[in-house]
Amino acid sequence: MQRRQFFSGAASALAAAAVSPVAMAALPEPVIQTSADTAPPLAPPNGRPYQPVVTLNGWTLPWRMNAGVKEFHLVAEAVVREVAPGFLVNMWGYNGQSPGPTIEVVEGDRVRIFVTNRLPEASTVHWHGQRLPNGMDGVGGLNQPHIPPGKTFVYEFEARRPGTFMYHPHSDEMVQMAMGMMGLWITHPKGRHPQIAEVARDYAFLLSAYAVEPGAMTPKVAEMTDFNIWTFNSRAFPAITPLVAGLGERVRIRVGNLTMTNHPIHIHGHEFEVTGTDGGPVPRSARWPEVTTDVAVGQMRQIELIADEPGDWAFHCHKSHHTMGAMGHDVPTMIGVDHKGLVGQIQKIVPDYMLMGERGMGDMGAMQMPLPDNTFPMMTGKGPFGNIEMGGMFTTFKVRRGLAAQDYRDPGWYAQPQGTVAYEWPGAPLDAQAPRQSLPGTAPGAPSVHKPAAGSGHANH
Repeated sequence: MQRRQFFSGAASALAAAAVSPVAMAALPEPVIQTSADTAPPLAPPNGRPYQPVVTLNGWTLPWRMNAGVKEFHLVAEAVVREVAPGFLVNMWGYNGQSPGPTIEVVEGDRVRIFVTNRLPEASTVHWHGQRLPNGMDGVGGLNQPHIPPGKTFVYEFEARRPGTFMYHPHSDEMVQMAMGMMGLWITHPKGRHPQIAEVARDYAFLLSAYAVEPGAMTPKVAEMTDFNIWTFNSRAFPAITPLVAGLGERVRIRVGNLTMTNHPIHIHGHEFEVTGTDGGPVPRSARWPEVTTDVAVGQMRQIELIADEPGDWAFHCHKSHHTMGAMGHDVPTMIGVDHKGLVGQIQKIVPDYMLMGERGMGDMGAMQMPLPDNTFPMMTGKGPFGNIEMGGMFTTFKVRRGLAAQDYRDPGWYAQPQGTVAYEWPGAPLDAQAPRQSLPGTAPGAPSVHKPAAGSGHANH
């Protein structure tokens, strides 16, 4: 992260709340982040105190205080995102990354966001879910002029209510959002709130999807349905950082969806409650226990749970194709097809040919078949017991006894207590013959159909 002189001169950089031409000359230098690692939480150096979030495979944007106003600087620009090791995608984002940095403020804060456009076309920023003046809402042509390339615009408003929000363009958004322009906005409560509990760990990430053809680096921006790269914060498993928690801790997870479809987010081994949306906190009387919550397009869901079961628990989208890598949509079903003698004949013509799908797709997790350059495997990721056979929107929730409060490191694989792992039956083979349904028409009392006998008068029917 390049902080350079971001905090220097903060007290004298802007003397007035309004941004004058003189103040614009003192535009705060942007902070840039290029690492795809999960950054530690940014403890607030000034302003109202709050407990910071941890952005999965992301980071929080620093600010400077000027006459009581929090000032941020976002730079819309072309970036290269490492979706997985060795798999790089050309995207558009903010401050060196897609998604852009998380912006964290406190209810009642006056905020000023400088937005510099380094894209090849005009853009804006819409502050999704915020209550603000109409002229700050960021819909180009409706609320404001579009921000031309090379120009800087200023947004200023008060963070009026706590919650989990997003920011994204409302200018050629079909292209710009398909290229990855999005980020999180968290407004913390200014004090104890009757509907917002204190938590030990607070995680946040966005759901995003891309159509990147094998061997390519740039998403297909006109795609509407056939996406093949499904990500948490533009990272695909096994490159997604695990969520960790100490045994017994209360954990909050904030999930936003800016893809083109809904995602049922599911956790193993625990129950949670949905405690907030982008509309604000959910009243306690309206909550119920769940293990899956559907996050629709453009929605935020805030869930909370008690990490009371130690282990490595799966946390993923429950649409099965969304936990795979760069799969194709025109792959024929080959289950049960007899390929005896065929593979050898094909390999005489295509030496690298490999059989795929005859017994299902599970073998793909172990296959080392050649792939085009810059192509993410369909199934990948290894665990302590072999191939996990997952990709895309999948990670783990790792609960450990004795984990320090500020320790967010991956604790490694869980050591299963003796006698708690599923095992192969060591005894005699069991009878695998299940009772079968009677053939149609043979069960007692079953209706039957008979062909009329010749000459019965039904010959022409």
